[in-house]
Amino acid sequence: MVRREELFYDSRDGESRIHAIKWVPETEPVGILLIVHGMAEHIKRYDRFARFLAEKGILVAGNDHLGHGESANGRYGYFCKKDASLVVVKDVHRLKKLMQEEHPGIPIMILGHSMGSFITRNYLLRYAKGIDGVILSGTGTKDSATLLMTIGLIRILSLFQGWKHRSNLVNTLAFGSFNKKIRPRNSVFDWLSTDRKTVEDYMNDPECGFTFTLNGFDTLSRLIYQLKNTDELKKIPPLLPMLLIAGEEDPTGNYGAGVKKVYQEYLDAGLTNVKMTLFEGMRHEVLNEQDYQKVYESIYQWIQTKVL
Repeated sequence: MVRREELFYDSRDGESRIHAIKWVPETEPVGILLIVHGMAEHIKRYDRFARFLAEKGILVAGNDHLGHGESANGRYGYFCKKDASLVVVKDVHRLKKLMQEEHPGIPIMILGHSMGSFITRNYLLRYAKGIDGVILSGTGTKDSATLLMTIGLIRILSLFQGWKHRSNLVNTLAFGSFNKKIRPRNSVFDWLSTDRKTVEDYMNDPECGFTFTLNGFDTLSRLIYQLKNTDELKKIPPLLPMLLIAGEEDPTGNYGAGVKKVYQEYLDAGLTNVKMTLFEGMRHEVLNEQDYQKVYESIYQWIQTKVL
């Protein structure tokens, strides 16, 4: 029987408390997986996947980022005043250290989805030497000019409206085209998954789908922009096992093209243990697709082969 436990710890913003969950196997864990969740969602959405791995002996843990879930304290989509793109990385690292203190010597992996993949990719530039395996789900990239334009626009808007303002303009620029290729189209969030129940559950969840503040969009843009210096990727150990997964119909990864670009950047940086899998017919949340079992098994087989 998998045991689900909640915990809280201090954020590196110096004032907030971070909520986290861990899924503990019946027996001593054979490995640890940290989940770094995506934008405008929360860690409880990963319960099914976490239980799947915990039943196979892997302890799974993940936190709600600042501005999300039970770490939001009513400020959904707002991170913190200073160095937010660094604080969210350090909050993940704090959870990693807590899990290692409880279970020393066990291989530890990290899975980042969507915005969480950008947090994870930044995490690797600082802490990759302490990680035994990396899974990036629903990742992608944007060109530098677009990112700099977005950061500049957000800064101008913040001067007049404040960092806690929720801009429909910025939100539309970020996500307005994501449903463009989807037919039939039933909601603004159909790009998440082909599974109708997944989309409906997301839309009916008060802790999901909220519009980011200007602070939130600034943080997200900086997380992506900081990855444009590909020379930094050479800080990552070349033999670190890495798996990139995405749906071929995911607009976040430009329908596979953005994922392939990220994959190539890691290869060009000298990483030799990188694998990429694009799932046909799937959209952004491959862990919540109709054929999610296929994705789960693919991840678990990779973990068994490359990490444990």
